[in-house]
Amino acid sequence: MQNKIQEAITAAQRIVVVQADNPDADSLGSALALEHILGDLGKDVALYCGVNVPEYLRYLSGWDRVLDNLPSQFDLSIIVDASTYTLLDKLEKSGQMGWLKAKPCIVLDHHATVEKKIDFTDLQIVDEHVASTGELIFHLSVSLGWSVSAEAAEHIMSSILGDTQGLMNDLTTAGTYRVMADLTDKGANRPRLEELRREYGKMPEKIYTYKGQLIARTEFFADGRLALVHIPQPEINEYSPLYNPAPLIQFDMLQVRGVAVAIVIKTYDDGRVTAAIRANNGYPVAGKLAEHIGGGGHDYAAGFKVTDGRSYDEVKAEVLRFTTNLLDTKHGDIA
Repeated sequence: MQNKIQEAITAAQRIVVVQADNPDADSLGSALALEHILGDLGKDVALYCGVNVPEYLRYLSGWDRVLDNLPSQFDLSIIVDASTYTLLDKLEKSGQMGWLKAKPCIVLDHHATVEKKIDFTDLQIVDEHVASTGELIFHLSVSLGWSVSAEAAEHIMSSILGDTQGLMNDLTTAGTYRVMADLTDKGANRPRLEELRREYGKMPEKIYTYKGQLIARTEFFADGRLALVHIPQPEINEYSPLYNPAPLIQFDMLQVRGVAVAIVIKTYDDGRVTAAIRANNGYPVAGKLAEHIGGGGHDYAAGFKVTDGRSYDEVKAEVLRFTTNLLDTKHGDIA
């Protein structure tokens, strides 16, 4: 597969790197790393995401080069950190998914559990044994002899730190630490990245006050093992442009003694119900829950989107039932 990917990239001049509609540090870091790596190979690279890059990710230099309109002219697309149609809803609704299908397309991902898997290309590497798509890109670069500059190394490091919660969850392996050392040798500066992340993570006073409201509204279920908070459309409209409510509150939810899983559910006026799921070490249930409801992800970070008309109350009831059973059965498969 690596040789086929090398051939596809060699044959292309104009390449667009595509992120899912829910960008995070892994997807953005992977996209920016590829921009540098492929640029050093002499390629013309464009970056696409169907939504605006959240402010808390704007410590990653180059975020402002990400377009929210897919270029009409390209020879090859590379989808990073997603291998499912579900996370590319903007492209599907605009009809531009057909543009990807009409050209060679490469998929690079590490999520083992997905719904509606992308099926129009066989140029796919989905490696569930790496901590992030950025780590996958680093291994691919080494294997194919691509140069990884200091800038690319820093973006890959950001992707790894994002998905491993700062190397603190079970996605982190001995291989991840080796990659982090190699990235440091190539010029990535973790203390600088952390300083930038903290600076851009600072919140306006309005968001600080809102965070207090979310803390007060957090509900606890399954004997305190499941923390859940609901974000309705008016709050999405008011606060999301300033700070995404899920990362604003989820870390604190996981810091509550006894909590294994933290879930932030958003509801929209058009009937959509979406959720971000995060789990603490030792509770690898996020991917199973997301897949059951209608989404995907990996053991400790996942999400779902419901568009079949189920109400918030219906989705919430099934989330509570299924998560409780997962925790009670020590994360085994259940009906």
